[in-house]
Amino acid sequence: MITIKEANTKALLLDYVKFPFSLYKDNKYWVPPIISEELETFDKTKNPAFASADAKFYLAYKDNTIVGRIAAIINWNEVKDQGKKKVRFGWFDVIDDIEVTKALLEKVHEFGKENQLEYVEGPVGFSNLDKVGVLTEGFDQISTMITWYNFPYYKEHFEKLGMTVEKEYVESKFPFSNVKPEFFLKVNDLIIKRYQLKPLNFKSTKDVMPYVDKMFDLFNKSYADLASFVAITDIQKEYFKKKYISFINPEFIKFIEDKDQNIVAFSIVMPSFSEALQKAKGKLFPFGFLHLLKARKNSKDMIFYLIGVDPEYQNKGVTAIIFNEYYKTFTEKGIQTCYRTPELTDNTAIHNLWKHFEPVIHKRRCTYVKNL
Repeated sequence: MITIKEANTKALLLDYVKFPFSLYKDNKYWVPPIISEELETFDKTKNPAFASADAKFYLAYKDNTIVGRIAAIINWNEVKDQGKKKVRFGWFDVIDDIEVTKALLEKVHEFGKENQLEYVEGPVGFSNLDKVGVLTEGFDQISTMITWYNFPYYKEHFEKLGMTVEKEYVESKFPFSNVKPEFFLKVNDLIIKRYQLKPLNFKSTKDVMPYVDKMFDLFNKSYADLASFVAITDIQKEYFKKKYISFINPEFIKFIEDKDQNIVAFSIVMPSFSEALQKAKGKLFPFGFLHLLKARKNSKDMIFYLIGVDPEYQNKGVTAIIFNEYYKTFTEKGIQTCYRTPELTDNTAIHNLWKHFEPVIHKRRCTYVKNL
């Protein structure tokens, strides 16, 4: 018999966070989160997403053993401002038992119907800066700290339960040796002079911080046309600024400024923390933070996390300036491999940015949808 229980206490939320650790035990491709960080994500007093969202977290039990989990989320900005009558689900993990998946999804459906919503989509998080999609290809590729890993049967469960693909994403990688400066070097100088632009590089986090609010404003502006986009709120900007920006190497953050000191383009790259997180096993102490600090300093694998260009400057070669700055930094650091985070398959503009580097798609993922 399958029993569903809402994880509405600290003890149950801890069980919720720890369940994947048992499900993926000894799996060399799964990358565990830091348990304390994950708990903060689900804490209504700490995560500003709850200012404009409601969420419930459910655990599935079979014979008194946890066999699955799911989060049901309503982003009210999405529902009210965009008119999308959608209940989201995310942080989904389950054993290979379709009846457990069905029971968990039914709780999400109930939550949606209670709030007069019309359809369900997932796996997604609270916002566009959260993880997205169920893995459909690339099960033999190590995950990243900003993507979910899952077993192949997740996809099969969704499809057997009548869900259909809503959005498709690809992840690609390429060796840094594929990056030839002739693709952007001459264009770099031309674009800087034509539009009176200036690249901004940083050596310390405190020098980055004054620009971060402008960066998030540009993020909202440059991604606004994507079908899946929900703008980052002011309160979320402060949260992400404190939580993430201080964790990223300042030399891997690049801004492009116009003559009036407006940010017209930005990019954030992160070292790969995958192996460090596997060694940390969900804990910062006593040694987890040392693994992370070592990766932050020495990793030769880089993940292009975010890149955005003001719509007024799109298709004008501004990314050549960004690539030129990264080429200098990556060469100095001895970077070997570049990875891309999930990109919508129909986002041709972003795919065209990387075509000269001959990227290879190594993972695919998607979200699934169903009418309530």
